Amino acid sequence: MSNSNAQPAEIQPESQAIEPIDIATAARLIGLEFTAAEIDLMLDEVDERRKSYEALRNMPIANSIAPALQFQVSAPPSHLSLASEQPPAPIQIPNDETTLALMPMSELSYLIHTRQISSFALTELYLDRLQRFDPLLECTITLTAELALDQAKRADAELAAGRVRGPLHGIPWGAKDLLAVRGYPTTWGAAPFKDQRIDADATVVQKLEQAGAVLAAKLSLGALAWGDVWFGGKTRSPWNTDEGSSGSSAGPGAATAAGLVGFSIGSETWGSIVSPSTACGVTGLRPTFGRVSRHGAMALSWSMDKLGPMCRSVEDCALVFAAIHGSDGLDPAARDYPFLWPVELDMAGLRIGYVANAFDQDYNGRENDLQTLETLRSLGLNLIPISLPDYPIPALGFILMVEAAAAFDELTRSGRDDLLVRQVKDAWPNVFRQARLIPAVEYVQANRVRSMLMAAMAELFKDIDLYVAPSLAGDNLLLTNLTGHPSLTLPNGMGDKNLPNSFTFTGGLFDESRLLAVAQLYQQATDFHRRLPAGLSSAA
Repeated sequence: MSNSNAQPAEIQPESQAIEPIDIATAARLIGLEFTAAEIDLMLDEVDERRKSYEALRNMPIANSIAPALQFQVSAPPSHLSLASEQPPAPIQIPNDETTLALMPMSELSYLIHTRQISSFALTELYLDRLQRFDPLLECTITLTAELALDQAKRADAELAAGRVRGPLHGIPWGAKDLLAVRGYPTTWGAAPFKDQRIDADATVVQKLEQAGAVLAAKLSLGALAWGDVWFGGKTRSPWNTDEGSSGSSAGPGAATAAGLVGFSIGSETWGSIVSPSTACGVTGLRPTFGRVSRHGAMALSWSMDKLGPMCRSVEDCALVFAAIHGSDGLDPAARDYPFLWPVELDMAGLRIGYVANAFDQDYNGRENDLQTLETLRSLGLNLIPISLPDYPIPALGFILMVEAAAAFDELTRSGRDDLLVRQVKDAWPNVFRQARLIPAVEYVQANRVRSMLMAAMAELFKDIDLYVAPSLAGDNLLLTNLTGHPSLTLPNGMGDKNLPNSFTFTGGLFDESRLLAVAQLYQQATDFHRRLPAGLSSAA
């Protein structure tokens, strides 16, 4: 008779390195077949990923912890929204077109609304610059010239008749080409989809049209939202065209920085607004998860994808965000919550954290970041040292990989992933294949840890209103993309390779108003957002 109190022997994981035959056998079990070359690319990461499983298994998880599978962030519903631009000091239209093209959108709006320039003339200027500089920057996939000129004519007619739609009325903009626009290709930056047409407008596109904005171009993204390499080339930073603009919102970053559009819309899953905003020296807002409907946008990760503005100032980001936020009944994650702009800050009561140990690391841009901290203190802001929750953040990264592999399941199974330009270890074809071998149990466990992480962040924000951290160093970027917190990235100096550096403010859930207001205090005290890449008056 067996002893009911006996404990099962501990099962030790295999320590041997993964061999090609192991992957081939595992693939057969799930009805897939990979070539020998594909398996060779996968080997190292498949073997290394076992460490992520071990890190997650070492986390104690109470039985009551539910996975964040139906991902939402908590906020009471409300439809209240009020935003208006802060009137700039009276300005005159500049004499040269380059200066005009590179003005912040809020100033362009002033020039249009004071009839110093027409929307049609500004649109013609941007269409010309898009064509002139694209051979240098490779940031435009499709020029929407006919649509843009029609929308500009309508904007001028409406403004002349006294119908003012708001501060975006008549402003040309660019859409990352994962947003559907009726009548034009929506390529997702990837060769397998370069002829794809979606017979609908994304909700963001509709909202911006309702605000009177003028769509001038569909801008490049790294194929399927990774990096700056797409089927037509590699998008470049206007600051140093020997370097890529980073990604995946590569075109929006480059086009906005180069004055080819008044503003742009990018997307972020894990750094795709923050990183190109850094490399191109623009101001990028990644909203709270669920703040902006993703209907009509390519899905990469249903629990991490976010859409947001990339602009030449904090004020511009606020005005664009005011036009695009809110639910539409089509994206189940989208929520209604008030956004007020401008807002009055209680300077004495502000509690601003800074991730102290992150600034102790050695990374590109550290000196600029330390100076930014001093600038914030000089503005009378009290900075409180904080530590982020102590969780195995990198080990959670495969949540994105699993969802992305599911989103492009058919692409992998059909073999059409071979059409993608990048066929290396750190590229989607290989990552999609690897992700097929991630056990479902580990994915669920990772999301349960994610729930715990979200609860820990809620505790942190009981003691602070927002916090600051390096844009790309440390774990903050992945952490906040997993928890859905909003961030604002803005330039704060120059770094390696003559590329800009940036600094990131992270706000509480649905607290974009205060996040933007504090960041604007810093931006008004500095001129980094006014500094412009050289050589933009004519194409090289």
